[in-house]
Amino acid sequence: MGSVLAQLRSNGVLGINCRNGEYILKLNDRRYFPLVDDKVLCKERLQERNLAVPELIAVARYMQQASHLGALLGNHNEFVIKPAHGSGGDGILVIKDRKSDYFVDSDGKLVLRADLEHHLTNVIGGLYSLGGQPDVAMVESLVHFDPAFAGLTYHGVPDIRVIVYRGYPVMAMVRLPTRESHGKANLHQGAIGVGVDMASGITVGGVSGNNAVSVHPDTGSQITGFRIPHWSRIVSMAARCFEAVELGYLGVDIVLDEEHGPLILELNARPGLNIQIANRRGLRHRLDAVDALGQGRQSPERRVEWACRQFGESRVDLLSPAPW
Repeated sequence: MGSVLAQLRSNGVLGINCRNGEYILKLNDRRYFPLVDDKVLCKERLQERNLAVPELIAVARYMQQASHLGALLGNHNEFVIKPAHGSGGDGILVIKDRKSDYFVDSDGKLVLRADLEHHLTNVIGGLYSLGGQPDVAMVESLVHFDPAFAGLTYHGVPDIRVIVYRGYPVMAMVRLPTRESHGKANLHQGAIGVGVDMASGITVGGVSGNNAVSVHPDTGSQITGFRIPHWSRIVSMAARCFEAVELGYLGVDIVLDEEHGPLILELNARPGLNIQIANRRGLRHRLDAVDALGQGRQSPERRVEWACRQFGESRVDLLSPAPW
């Protein structure tokens, strides 16, 4: 066991205790947590910084609003309901169509109006919120994923997670929905995480749970060697989130809409660590490289340029087995 731990450390693998104690605790001032933990507040802050986000259709703060779906939804036949203080993808309901008195969810199942109202009351009552506190239900426009991802997703929208450290984008992965995840891009619910080369935006290896994978289990498509569209815009948007919320260790989740291009879905002050497995690389060495710069604050453009140059790798290296 000791030799395994030593090898993990030598390869820069970051553990959860180290992440919490040395990075989140030191660099993420708790007074800024509401800017990311409250998705409504976060969306407003990002819009103030001219960062593109999915359209906010409505916000339901009170139980009685759940029984007034017409006022909340207007003419929208497709939308996403999510808790403003949720985590891990819990409480997110994707509606892709409306048929008479029924709605159709991401799995193609019919949802009764009463079921939709009940879901809203559950969200507002805090069933899915952090700490079980009363919450707010957000209704957002449905993102139509870029068709370039057609063979790499199952009934859902892939998203790109970028770890931003002191404003520098240091590691990224794309999360691909599967049948197991019910079309959600959430690793804990069964989505696939696929590492991404920071310089080129090309996918490199993947992980399902803790197992390495190279093809999508539902579509059979190869998940490595895929070049993510709009990559330069994605890393630029991620870097600019540092100025928006002032958190030194940050996860930025971005989706690619067919019409609008990259949109910031949400921010995370406690991003998970499976991104290291997906990339076959530890985070620690990259964080140390940023710390070693010892310079004043650079512009987002300069930070992106440095990070892509520093952390971009050759294709041969990218496809090699994990070093641990």
